[in-house]
Amino acid sequence: MERSIQKNGLVNLAVAVLVFLAGFGVTVMSGALAGQAAAVFLGLGVLVAFVSWFQMRLEENERSEKLELDELARSRGASLFEAKDSGSFPAKNAREQFEKYFVPGFAVLLLLLEAGGAWGLWVWSGKNPETLKAANATASLSLFAIFALVLFLIGRFSVTIARLENHRLLRPGASFLLAGAYVCALAALAIAGVEAKYPRADFWVARGLCVLLGLMAVENILTLLLEIYRPRVKGKIARPLYESRVAGIFAQPESLFTTAAQTLDYQFGFKVSETWFFQALQKNLPTLLLIQFLALILSTCFVFVDAGEQAVLEHYGKPVATLNAGAHFKLPWPIDKVYRFRTEQIQSFAVGYTPDTQSENAAIILWTVSHNKEENFVVGNRAPVTTADTNDAASSKPVGLITVSIPVQFQIVNVTNWVYNNATPDELLQTIAQREVVRYLAGSDLNDILSHGRLEAASALRDKIQAAADERKLGAKIVFVGLQDIHPPTANEVAATYEKVVGAEQTKLATILNAESAAIRMNALADGTAFTVTNVADANRVSKITTANSRAGLFTNQLPAFAAAPDVYRQRLYLQNFAAATKNARKYILLVTNTQDVVIFDLQDKIRDDLLNLSITNSP
Repeated sequence: MERSIQKNGLVNLAVAVLVFLAGFGVTVMSGALAGQAAAVFLGLGVLVAFVSWFQMRLEENERSEKLELDELARSRGASLFEAKDSGSFPAKNAREQFEKYFVPGFAVLLLLLEAGGAWGLWVWSGKNPETLKAANATASLSLFAIFALVLFLIGRFSVTIARLENHRLLRPGASFLLAGAYVCALAALAIAGVEAKYPRADFWVARGLCVLLGLMAVENILTLLLEIYRPRVKGKIARPLYESRVAGIFAQPESLFTTAAQTLDYQFGFKVSETWFFQALQKNLPTLLLIQFLALILSTCFVFVDAGEQAVLEHYGKPVATLNAGAHFKLPWPIDKVYRFRTEQIQSFAVGYTPDTQSENAAIILWTVSHNKEENFVVGNRAPVTTADTNDAASSKPVGLITVSIPVQFQIVNVTNWVYNNATPDELLQTIAQREVVRYLAGSDLNDILSHGRLEAASALRDKIQAAADERKLGAKIVFVGLQDIHPPTANEVAATYEKVVGAEQTKLATILNAESAAIRMNALADGTAFTVTNVADANRVSKITTANSRAGLFTNQLPAFAAAPDVYRQRLYLQNFAAATKNARKYILLVTNTQDVVIFDLQDKIRDDLLNLSITNSP
């Protein structure tokens, strides 16, 4: 019987190899995504079938070796074989080394192939959702159906033999064959769906098979982890690490409880499946599942809308009400469905750039350095620009390029219009904003946008985007539109050249302002000097006229005094002139009477002034 099981394993391996090669060829011919996933699954089945068949051979060799040694022991006497060293059982040692080292390594390899296949197919199907070649679709459908039939017949027979004989090594390959039959059938159904005008059927089946491979990878990880902590019981036959319970359940759904029981017994080291709890669970499982299903359906009858949210209630796919924040009751799913939206939240998106965290955190941002992942916009240029060669204003370019970051913030104000008037309202709003930005900038002036027209442009863009959104009944309110990071394109040194032009214009303006300042300063100084000279001349004129009038008036007033007393007038005039002439001379007054003194004047100073002008104070 063991040789028959081994032959069955070899047949499984041969069928798996042939179907894998044929399936791979059909996949290359048709380009079906589901066929590619099925080919990966069949390739894994080939590896599992080969390892299980090889382990069968090792165990068969060990069994034959034991029978031969027992026969020799009976024929020649047991004393010759009492010392049983490790070299006496090469087949047993080979089997033990295989299970100790190769089987865990193969399980890790299987894990990597499953995870890599799931990830690779998922990414590939996302980039190429429709790769099925219509010319080969019918032939591929027929071949995958044949593969499913062949694998089902061989796999079902092997699974039955493995269950009846309780052969643990035949079960992994047989499970993969039977599961491969179902996978090939799904691939055939996917191709049939594409032929029936459902172009995404192949894509979704491929995605489902990717999920299946991912589940098998997760199961493989858990199996390896549990194998480390599994209690070892002497005489307990271990389950092969490369046997997939997911594939077994997928191939034999009726054996779910049996597999679970075997797994629990294997992991805990005792008959968990014979406990009263497990037996009661197995007996009342339909009732428990029904109760759980009813509880799940009942839980869908209650809806809780959070603060700041609004929800749309659909009855058989048709909107019937808008639910505000709070608790609400509805019919169970899928009769009534609820879709929630954050209506009080200010949402935002960007036009003209993709935010870059590193650029946003930069302390200094220059025109010559790209701020984010930016886009260039066409902007008008009303100012005539003459060329150095022709000096002709007509040769100037009417448009230019500009880079601008435009954050747009909006709020959902009518959730019904937002959900039902357009299929993808958020994408539509972004498209509208992009279009209005392009239109507005194309009709604006470059210098105005770069200088004083930023706020006016932001306000105009907000009004235009709001008008376009209202026209399509989006149910959204544009709260804010900003224009920031405005600069010329950084590519091809445009920004650096523009900086030179701006620098030259600023230098020109500064020179003009300096000249005007110097002119104002010189004119003011000249006006002040002229005013000063004029005022001084007027003052001198007035002074001279007044002096002349005063002298004339003095002479006129002296004539009556001279006429009245000529001697007195002359004596007084003499004394005045003498006093004026000798005001700084030292004078001596002699107060004597009735004497004829001779006075001699010596006008040379004989003594210091400080001695003559002593102040005499009375001492106490």
